[in-house]
Amino acid sequence: MFVAMESPARQASLVPAPDRRQSETALAIARGTARLLRSLGFSCISELPLPSGRRADLVAINERGEIWIVEIKSSIEDLRADQKWPEYRAHCDRLFFAFTQELPCEIFPGDTGLIVADAYGAHMHCAAPEHRLPAPTRKLMTVRFAIAAAQRINRLVDPQGHAEF
Repeated sequence: MFVAMESPARQASLVPAPDRRQSETALAIARGTARLLRSLGFSCISELPLPSGRRADLVAINERGEIWIVEIKSSIEDLRADQKWPEYRAHCDRLFFAFTQELPCEIFPGDTGLIVADAYGAHMHCAAPEHRLPAPTRKLMTVRFAIAAAQRINRLVDPQGHAEF
């Protein structure tokens, strides 16, 4: 008698467990924003460590190699407490804030793009100005994106075979 065993890959969740750093609101904004970015031809990765040591909420790349960073804000207090977002400009072609419709657009810096989102979708309220990355930075960010994405997939396929990074 042959008993089929379920492979570890099939047992692994396709969605990583939340790391509990983000609020439910922030997770909902991220989900809706990622849907918008995918509809615009971008692939996204969340919580990507940057060369500066910071961690971007969402990083998106498209087939032309454009890199966008989206900083998620779930409240006015979240925006006021965050002084690190200007550093993200050095790692992207365009910088956006994503937030819920409950927050007024006027509280966000004028030189960033604005995305209004919920758990089911998002719309771009205004586009971000472009500031093209230098080629070496673009290559570094593209490689970081690819390595992080591959490591996450590999952990899903073989959860016991990878140490936490």
